[in-house]
Amino acid sequence: MEENSPEQEYYSTKSMDTRAIFGFIVSTVGLATTIISAKPEWVGQNRSPVIGFIQLVIMLAGLALLSGGGFISINSLWGNREKSIVADFGIRFISTGYVIALFAGLFDIFGGNMAGNSAKSPQFGPYEEVGLEIGLAIIIVGLLMMIPYKYLSKTQKKETAL
Repeated sequence: MEENSPEQEYYSTKSMDTRAIFGFIVSTVGLATTIISAKPEWVGQNRSPVIGFIQLVIMLAGLALLSGGGFISINSLWGNREKSIVADFGIRFISTGYVIALFAGLFDIFGGNMAGNSAKSPQFGPYEEVGLEIGLAIIIVGLLMMIPYKYLSKTQKKETAL
């Protein structure tokens, strides 16, 4: 019987490829959903000058798909290996970033009216925008923390030596 090195087993698993492709598809759907809900005029669907409640909920659902798909794809890079503590913190950063983005996006729904919104319907104002950006930044940091740099750099060095 032929023995595989840990690197070959790590990169040749069919489940890793399937998970990575599935995560990429979920991320692509999430990105498209987020972009279309944030800028509906790009597809000829703008009906209001402000971002309303339904539009905001769809945008946050798209963000959930985007960050979840990114998590699935990057998690597949670990294969069967145990994740490092930094990767575990990255998973928590992704979750925390999404919760921050969710609560910031729905700030008017939860009773906040700091932006001086005199309208009765919730709107996406400057405070919600900043909170959403902070949440996205934390999600990005979490995804970067999950990348298995140690294993990827070892394999890259072996491939260049051949």
